[in-house]
Amino acid sequence: MSEFEVDLFVIGAGSGGVRAGRIAASHGARVMVAEEYRVGGTCVIRGCVPKKLLVYASHFAEDFEDAAGFGWSVGETRFDWARLIEAKDREIDRLNAAYIRNLERSGAKLEPMRAVIEGPHAVRLADGRLVTAGTILVATGGAPYIDPALPGRELAISSNEAFHLQRLPERIVVVGGGFIAVEFAGIFNGLGVETTILHRGDGLLRGFDEDLRHKLREEIEKKGIRVVLGDQPAEILKADEELVLRTAGGLEIEAGEVMIATGRLPNTAGLGLENAGVARDGAGAIVVDAYSRTNVPSIYAVGDVTNRVNLTPVAIREGHAFADTVFGGKKIAVDYAGIPKAVFSQPEIGSVGLTEAEALAEFPAVDIYRADFKPMKHTLSGRDERMLMKLVVDGTSQRVLGCHILGAGSAEMTQLVAIALKMGATKEDFDATMALHPTAAEELVTMRQPSMRHRR
Repeated sequence: MSEFEVDLFVIGAGSGGVRAGRIAASHGARVMVAEEYRVGGTCVIRGCVPKKLLVYASHFAEDFEDAAGFGWSVGETRFDWARLIEAKDREIDRLNAAYIRNLERSGAKLEPMRAVIEGPHAVRLADGRLVTAGTILVATGGAPYIDPALPGRELAISSNEAFHLQRLPERIVVVGGGFIAVEFAGIFNGLGVETTILHRGDGLLRGFDEDLRHKLREEIEKKGIRVVLGDQPAEILKADEELVLRTAGGLEIEAGEVMIATGRLPNTAGLGLENAGVARDGAGAIVVDAYSRTNVPSIYAVGDVTNRVNLTPVAIREGHAFADTVFGGKKIAVDYAGIPKAVFSQPEIGSVGLTEAEALAEFPAVDIYRADFKPMKHTLSGRDERMLMKLVVDGTSQRVLGCHILGAGSAEMTQLVAIALKMGATKEDFDATMALHPTAAEELVTMRQPSMRHRR
């Protein structure tokens, strides 16, 4: 008989926590999971899933316009924000229920309340119960960050509130230049909202390939999104029925809403980590080793709360690896190389592997293959939108180091290209692959001559 009530106590029922709990239970562990909000985490409840549903909705205005070039006469169109949000909420409710069913079917016990660590093997539930556990896993994710020193910050919304607006504003300012900022800017713009992006950096999507960053700005400005770089909020004021955002650079921008999307922080406050002596870094993230173990042997952490690679599939992989390692008798460390990324901006972006700058820093010889073209659809639609594809290749071994795509379907393409890169495909392998015509993806196997050769 174990000295503990459960073998595993999971704090947080998001993507990583649910996967860890289910897999641990499948290995025979007695599992308890606590979640104070809704099962599914940020991605399912107020992140990737509802966001992509809104992205789909925001595309239809352009689709109606494009239809004319293909012989369709589209009559009057009207958009109802309330109906969209109602439909989105129904789908999130369905997913939440499915996550709960799957977790409970695995044998894990769900406690719908907050849990706080009281020691290396003890957790206190919000109803006062103390639960002892052989292992504790923290999987509480991250939370939007709004600078507490910003005057008027209480007037702003984050991505959390954006999913539940009672009405669409006529104008919005989105502050930030990362994934969330450019995605929501595209959503609001596509739904007819006058949209401004305000970002303190010199370009959007820091960390992505420079060609993609420049091309994205060019394309979203064509769509009517105003992009203000090198500036940041100084104050948000209430003015009659609207808000006024004053910037450090002296601008005054009127808007119905100001959305702050300047990043997320690990959600570690108030978890009782100090009660067990769990180490955190300067950003508040839980420090873990390659097997997601903290400095306290009985406590682990996965997902955004560790601030490693903050993507849903990564949290899922980390949770699975943790459960296999601790309860399945397999010592598994997650491989973080070659993780594909998608940004559901408009147009969307898919990226995997090294950027041109990263490759140049690591390899003495780098070849760049680049195609910039009008997609076939827009030869008839007349839309002024272009597509970009780029391969980064080791000039010595000819191994493909990176693939970066901007345009319709780029995320789907990138998922498949990621397999080839993981297997070590060379440019010759791409060249030897028969093209699938007519597709945009065929450009990936028909770019024969380098656009640029770097040698040092």
